Amino acid sequence: MEYVLTILVLVLVATMLVMSVRIVRQQRVGIVERLGKFHRQLDPGPHLVIPFIDRVTETLDMREQVVPFPPQGVITEDNLMVSIDSVIYFQVIDPVRANYEAQDYTAAIEQLTQTTLRNIIGGLDLEQTLTSREEINGKLRLVLDEATGKWGIKVNRVELRSIEPPPTIRDAMEKGARAEREKRAQILLAEGQRQSQILSAGGDRESAILRAQGDRESQVLRAQAERQAKMLTAEGEAQAITTVFSAIHAGQPDQSLLAYQYLQMLPEIAKGDANKVWVIPSEVTKALEGLGNALGSGDSDAGERFRSAIGEFSAPPKVDVMAEIAEQKHQDAAESARTVEKAVAEARSLEQQNPLRRPPLGRQEEPRQVEGRAPGSYAPPPYRTTAGPSSQQPPAQGPGFTSPGSPTSGS
Repeated sequence: MEYVLTILVLVLVATMLVMSVRIVRQQRVGIVERLGKFHRQLDPGPHLVIPFIDRVTETLDMREQVVPFPPQGVITEDNLMVSIDSVIYFQVIDPVRANYEAQDYTAAIEQLTQTTLRNIIGGLDLEQTLTSREEINGKLRLVLDEATGKWGIKVNRVELRSIEPPPTIRDAMEKGARAEREKRAQILLAEGQRQSQILSAGGDRESAILRAQGDRESQVLRAQAERQAKMLTAEGEAQAITTVFSAIHAGQPDQSLLAYQYLQMLPEIAKGDANKVWVIPSEVTKALEGLGNALGSGDSDAGERFRSAIGEFSAPPKVDVMAEIAEQKHQDAAESARTVEKAVAEARSLEQQNPLRRPPLGRQEEPRQVEGRAPGSYAPPPYRTTAGPSSQQPPAQGPGFTSPGSPTSGS
């Protein structure tokens, strides 16, 4: 029996020792009540309490706590329902008051937050609610901090996580935001195109200016080159003319030499395709007659000058120029006679075929025969014309025919 009592006493003592020792963790505080009344506060660490007399009622967390609240509907000033989701950061600074002043300070803070949000949002319209989050947070923190101060709680920060307008308003806002974004995109695109066009126009302007300057410089250089070329050509022609005239002047030319030079140019004149008809004036015929007379007479000075001029300008050495001239005169005279006879025959045949043909009005003259010339004279070649339906040969005989060397010619 004594052995059993000893064991019971030992068990009771051990139980009382265990119940009297309390350990409080870091960042937590315990509240001790003795016989139902607040006795003391237990800080972190081990503590001894009297069993069955002292009771540790609560241990409070002294760290900053984060309490999120579910979304709640709030009506704005323009009678639109918005859903607001908020979160509060608070900290217990007086555990005794937090334990005895509020039954459940977390629930009290939640209810106070909801009522305060309704009051603040009720004075704002939807646009202000969406754009004034910082202002709402500041007002809400001030109200909560003042209300929870007597509870031994410090509200450090209040944040609105989301503000959701009604679906219809949300769609309209999305459309407006989309339109605004498209507008800004178009503005930026137009501004970019404007800058691009400005830069492109500036580049085209600079290119046109440089191109114009290059064209101007090339034209100036081309004009200078043409001017120098023309000056050199003119100087060459002037020197050539001066040389030719100096040579002619040194040869002391007369009418006979000029007539011979004219004879040399006649074949060149006849070579052109546009030369359909060519006529020898009577003055040239007279000059040629003077040439023949000078060659046939004994004028030794004129002949000597003529031979020296011919030898200098045209005749090659060791060529009998006088014989060639005489032969050419006989050939031209024979050709002229044959041409005249052929033209007279054709005219007579045409008159016989067409008896109604009348002679042309005007001066009627007797037909003239081509007189033969002395061997020392020169007969000019006949008129030349190209064969064609619209071309007419000059009359070789009959009315209207005048010998190029006769006094009645149009010279």
